[in-house]
Amino acid sequence: MQRDQVSTSMFPNEGSPPVRWRVTDGLTAYEDALATMEREVALIAEGAADELVWLLEHPPLYTAGTSADAKDLLAPGRFPVHQTGRGGEYTYHGPGQRVGYVMLDLKRRRQDVRAFVAALEQVVIGTLADMNIRGERREDRVGVWVARPERPRLPDGSMAEDKIAALGIRLRKWVSFHGFSLNVDPELEHFSGIVPCGISLYGVTSLYDLGLLVQMSEVDSLIRTNFERVFGPTVRDPA
Repeated sequence: MQRDQVSTSMFPNEGSPPVRWRVTDGLTAYEDALATMEREVALIAEGAADELVWLLEHPPLYTAGTSADAKDLLAPGRFPVHQTGRGGEYTYHGPGQRVGYVMLDLKRRRQDVRAFVAALEQVVIGTLADMNIRGERREDRVGVWVARPERPRLPDGSMAEDKIAALGIRLRKWVSFHGFSLNVDPELEHFSGIVPCGISLYGVTSLYDLGLLVQMSEVDSLIRTNFERVFGPTVRDPA
């Protein structure tokens, strides 16, 4: 069964509390975000805290997943490089990109990693659809992609396409770390310091690059609406 055919409903067990929804303004240092995730995931796994989604932006940096190949780091001295425990390869984070750290207890939902990844993709796909952008999955590469028919076809004759959102997750005791990043209006040239996700054949795009001028707060609202469609209710987190 392909990911497009996987059920993406990840509602929690009956009686579960709503997911805390946290949005942080400004730029959050990667080390601080990682420390917060570690603390929150530990509490969630112990049953001492409710699940959490945290939306933020980082200063310019590269992260390396567990499958990262050193040759894909093309400009090692350009920005800080952070080793992570998430799946995947190299990716870029920076201002203008909405990062969503998703800390969910899959024991309260479905202990199905493939379905969880497809569900996160669906949140992004639904968010894009609400802005009249067609985001698509690809069976051989995780993330969300946008076809670019206005560009020359690729050497194999297929349509050119760009990645607009990256995904990378990690699980500990069935509680998730990390999540997704959606390019709203980052500096796309900053991606040139890496081979994003180890894939050199395709490019990277953003809402701005596609001609959509939108405030981050508007994107946040759509992300939350689409998260609730897939994962269930949320409640504002005051932290």
